[in-house]
Amino acid sequence: MAAPRCAHVEGAEALDAVFPRDVGLFADAFPAEARYHFCGHGLRIAQHHGARLGVAAPVWEAVSGALALCQYFEEQQLDFQGKQVIELGAGTGIVGILATLLGGDVTLTDLPLALEQLRENVARNVPAEHMVRARIRALSWGLDHEQFPSGYDVILGADIIYLRDTYPLLLRTLQHLSGPSSTIYLASKMRQEHGTAEFFETLLPRHFACELVQRDEQENISIYRVTRR
Repeated sequence: MAAPRCAHVEGAEALDAVFPRDVGLFADAFPAEARYHFCGHGLRIAQHHGARLGVAAPVWEAVSGALALCQYFEEQQLDFQGKQVIELGAGTGIVGILATLLGGDVTLTDLPLALEQLRENVARNVPAEHMVRARIRALSWGLDHEQFPSGYDVILGADIIYLRDTYPLLLRTLQHLSGPSSTIYLASKMRQEHGTAEFFETLLPRHFACELVQRDEQENISIYRVTRR
C-alpha cells in the first residue's frame, strides 16, 4: 500500500523538541496543523499536543491507522451516503470527518478531554450545511455505551487497539453498537508489545467475523472489516 498523502505538519516537530509535556509545567495543550487530501476533500486537522491529551491528540504522524483508513476509503470508493456511522476513539476526528463529507450521518466519540479538539476540527472541515450530520459525544467504552443506540450501519476505529486493559471494554461496546447488518472497520499498527495481533486473531473472532482487507508490511498497519456472526 502506498503511503498516505499528506502535507507537512506545520511546526509540530519543532514544538515537540522544545516544549516538555510535564503536566505541572504545561497544563494547556499547544496546537499544530496538518493538511491532508482524501476523496477529493482537503482537510485541515488541528492537533493539540499536551500532557492532558496524551494519545488523543495526534494523528500518529507520519503514517497511522487513521490515515491508512482514510486512504482505504479513497481506494475502495466507499459511499457513506445515508448511513448511520459512529467512530470510536476519534482523536482528531479525521476519519469521522471524512465519513461525514462522504455523506454519512456520523457520531464522533472519544473521552471528554478530547472533545474540544474534535469540535475544532469538525468546525474547520465540515461545511455549515452538513454540520447537522456530524455529532460529537463523549463515550467511555464499557461504561456508558448503553446510552448509544444499537445497530449502526458502520462503526469506525483507527489506532485504538493499544491498551490491553481496554480490550474487554471495547469488545463489550462493539457488541452493543453493532447489529446483524453492521460493518466495522478497524485500522491499527500491529504492535507486538500491545498485544494487537492477539486482539484481532483471538479476542475479536470470539464474537465477530474478521477479514483482513488491507495490509501494509512496511508500516505494519492492518485494516480489518468486521461483522457480527
